[in-house]
Amino acid sequence: MGLDKKELIVQTATNLFRKKGYLGVGISEILTECNLSKGGFYHHFPNGKEELLITCLNSMNEVITQDIKEIFGRYQTTQAAIQAMLEELIIQFDRDETIIGYTFNSIVSEIGSVSERVREACEDSFTKIQEIYSAKLMADGYSKEEANSFALMMTATIEGGIMLCLTKKTSEPLQTIASLLPNTLKVVE
Repeated sequence: MGLDKKELIVQTATNLFRKKGYLGVGISEILTECNLSKGGFYHHFPNGKEELLITCLNSMNEVITQDIKEIFGRYQTTQAAIQAMLEELIIQFDRDETIIGYTFNSIVSEIGSVSERVREACEDSFTKIQEIYSAKLMADGYSKEEANSFALMMTATIEGGIMLCLTKKTSEPLQTIASLLPNTLKVVE
């Protein structure tokens, strides 16, 4: 069974936003790619392109957080889980020359030119990722304050690494992060 029209629009727009950025994609391009009329588009997204972007970000967030939860659930420690996650990201980048699902960066890089609602959707996504990291760190014995600080650092480091991989067209930044980041996490006894 195929995608329903709304899912098709979200999937198509997400791919276009990743490739061209939010400002680089017009409604007409989305309509053409989806073989859809303006009326059909506005039926699903009455508030237009911004509403579509927020839906795309929320959809990506669900996929990303589920992936991270699954990886972190398979490993005893944060150190092992972060190492495994980084290795999976490196393999995906080397294979696909992108990191599908994890690339908020190309969409979010234009955040200054979009609305507060979009900024809040992005913030929510990063907050959920940090909460997964923080929970695992607390399970490892870190205090809540330490766990939150390390979770922020991990999120910023990995997101920055992804952006550098996309910009440099090499997985080397994530490889470097994979060799260093897990070692910054102490084992709490």
